[in-house]
Amino acid sequence: MAERSPSLDAHSLKILVELQRDARKTVQQLSEAVGLSATPCWKRIKDMEDSGVITGYTALVDRERLGLSLAVLVEVNLGQHNEELVQRFEQAVRASPHIARCVSTTGQSDYVLTVFTSDIKHYEQFLHDTIFKLPGVTHVRSSIVLKEIKSEVALPIDWIGAEAVVKGKRKQTRSG
Repeated sequence: MAERSPSLDAHSLKILVELQRDARKTVQQLSEAVGLSATPCWKRIKDMEDSGVITGYTALVDRERLGLSLAVLVEVNLGQHNEELVQRFEQAVRASPHIARCVSTTGQSDYVLTVFTSDIKHYEQFLHDTIFKLPGVTHVRSSIVLKEIKSEVALPIDWIGAEAVVKGKRKQTRSG
């Protein structure tokens, strides 16, 4: 498990929070929001990009307005778990534009996929044309999403910052 970069102090975490709220903010707007001047703010952003903490910038799009109103959680089991088959399966998943997310899991399924499509008829076709033909697939369970209660893409950075403060207070208490 990767640890948080030691260069992520309170100002860097605040920059990340602001960028997750609106990545179109200018460096000047970000610097004002986090209490830094523009140059150190810009440098922190560049350092986080270079170190891989910031991996890119994107627009959030309303899938339903694009006609992708059906969301399906698809649990998949593979018949074997040898490295070659797993790599072929994962490569095929990456190549499918309808699969928005794929995670390897513990529990009853080997993978959970998130699929977006226009309706149940198109999902059924997608099952037959794509999911059932993925390498090594032996079992598929589909759950239609009735309603999204919460769908966040932003990470809980405020919580990480609070945890760092708590850890810092613990250290001070032990040593002082």
